[in-house]
Amino acid sequence: MSTKYIHFTDEQKEQARQTDICELLRSQGEKLKRSGSEYEWHDGSQKVTIRGNLWFHQYEQEGGDAIDFVRRFYNKTYQEAMDYLLGERVGRLAVSPPVIRERKPLALPERNDNMRRVYAYLLFRRGLDRDVINTFAHHKMIFESAKYHNAVFVGFDQKGVPRHANMRGTGSESTFKGNAENSAPEYSFHWTGQSPYLLLFEAPIDMLSFISMHKKNWQQHSYAAACSVSDRVLFQMLKDNPNISEVFLCLDSDEPGQAAAKRISDKLFTQGINAKILVPEHKDWNEDLLYLNQEENEVKESCQVLQL
Repeated sequence: MSTKYIHFTDEQKEQARQTDICELLRSQGEKLKRSGSEYEWHDGSQKVTIRGNLWFHQYEQEGGDAIDFVRRFYNKTYQEAMDYLLGERVGRLAVSPPVIRERKPLALPERNDNMRRVYAYLLFRRGLDRDVINTFAHHKMIFESAKYHNAVFVGFDQKGVPRHANMRGTGSESTFKGNAENSAPEYSFHWTGQSPYLLLFEAPIDMLSFISMHKKNWQQHSYAAACSVSDRVLFQMLKDNPNISEVFLCLDSDEPGQAAAKRISDKLFTQGINAKILVPEHKDWNEDLLYLNQEENEVKESCQVLQL
């Protein structure tokens, strides 16, 4: 007889997951101590940090959401924890196990024999620093495609195998952007340094723009462009580089970008990883760079006028 997979509805799981842990503990007569924007609760002699529906055990270095909390500290099964948080027995739905598909090799576009169009696009339209572009081009992380002359931003795995390629049109009227077929999102465009700092961006050009504005010792740090608002590349880099202990979330200033930054920050909190959110003054870091370049050019022009 086959075993059926039982689960709660997505709405029920989200309702249980979002339970405020502080309110749950207070309802049980537990005492909590406020610490900045968070609360402290003691599991015996061990400190547990709580933020809304999230927790982190400082000694055991583990955390999670409200469901995990009830399972861990109230010694309940998943089903018992759900029933406890929802307050009643609820209906379940039988579903089939997920289908795991084999990943095919990355299909990189053919390289052009030069990078003239890509350099012109990145230097003059995007305002990036030439030395920064040169560094990534030297490591074969940026190249120009032969057929469409797109800028191609390549992400490699730890063995130096290309696993992801994000493409951007370089024509004056082009709005094309997308990933090459069979790109692995956990290996999107990134740079690995030796410092404990990792900075996460939405797009390669934003990442390169930030580096162009903060060039001092930039190669010592780690950077990643998710090519979306996903956290896949972030957690792959944390897995591959245990020296990283602090993350800066540098996503766009719009609502989707900041919602993703909050979501990822909460996720990092449950794993005991320090995270700070950096917000560009304008929509994204490339707009910040272009405004900065414009201001510098205006200052240079003013100085030239004064010297006449």
